[in-house]
Amino acid sequence: MKFQADRETLLKPIQAVIGVVERRQTMPILSNMLLVANERGLSVTATDLEVELVASTQVTVQAAGEITVPGRKLLDICRALPDGAKVNFSLDKGRVIIKSGRSRFTLSTLPAAEFPTIEDIQAKQEVHVDNSTLGELIERVHFAMAQQDVRYYLNGMLLELKDSQIRAVATDGHRLAMCDAEVKGAGETVQVIVPRKGVLEMQRMAGAMEGKATIVFGGNHLRVTLGDTRMTTKLIDGRFPDYERVLPKGGDKDVIGDRQLLREALQRASILSNEKYRGVRLQLVENLLKIQAHNPEQEEAEDEVEVQYKGSEMEIGFNVNYLLDALGAISTDQAQITLTDGNSSCLIREPGNDRCKYVVMPMRL
Repeated sequence: MKFQADRETLLKPIQAVIGVVERRQTMPILSNMLLVANERGLSVTATDLEVELVASTQVTVQAAGEITVPGRKLLDICRALPDGAKVNFSLDKGRVIIKSGRSRFTLSTLPAAEFPTIEDIQAKQEVHVDNSTLGELIERVHFAMAQQDVRYYLNGMLLELKDSQIRAVATDGHRLAMCDAEVKGAGETVQVIVPRKGVLEMQRMAGAMEGKATIVFGGNHLRVTLGDTRMTTKLIDGRFPDYERVLPKGGDKDVIGDRQLLREALQRASILSNEKYRGVRLQLVENLLKIQAHNPEQEEAEDEVEVQYKGSEMEIGFNVNYLLDALGAISTDQAQITLTDGNSSCLIREPGNDRCKYVVMPMRL
């Protein structure tokens, strides 16, 4: 195995896959990257057995071959070389030799045959979506995923294909985020739960590249290809809650206000909220929203925001962080909050737009 490349050409695929290379591994092979050089160029693969990343690049291959090398060390070597440096890479007696200018590095290796790769994912459906749309979809819902919940199916994001639409849903049992986007190629309805790590890698890929993403739904895996990078993630085997039942219906109290003013008032009030429960009380009177917070030290905060509201007076309590997250995910200047009564969930969305919805459960204060 022997190839030559510019430093930048080599660095790009290594940086694209380094996110899943674990520092402390019970299996030494998982701290390595698989390098495969052939007539198509060089492919770099990394995995943690849950998520696999493969990135390709064009290099001058003098002798084809494959080998695994320590991932972090290879990244550090490439980063440390000067800009524009030519890198010569060769395999000799089970060791990898990297030469560039007057620098020379010898790395230990492990056989490529021992590296675990995901080949066939038993594709059921394939759709195409702009990477900006995919990135926005994840950005708007990922914050509502649970973290280390015993209900393991909540520690991820539901992706649902229906007609010509892809829907992302996340919930931790206290709040729910949902967003839709148009896709090309959707057929029968498919639902999969993507684990947190896979979601975050998809988000990183979508933010780093341009073009169209191809999403393949498999039996136990989801595969996303974007440019020269491909991610394959295992799916969470479980039944996602019936989120449609959670969406509040029949709310007759609509509050429309300046999103930024609402966020700033909530942030100010939250300073004196209970550090553990983070509760704030909302009081609605005609065209005015009053926000109150207090804590065990008997400290209190009050704030007021002018809003469009014509309904009857009411009070309701919420976790302020959940409200702030939902308002932060909305992209318009105005936000619409729909309420039913003091004991029911609220629905937050962009006025006149049902593409993205946020549900927050109330709390007793």
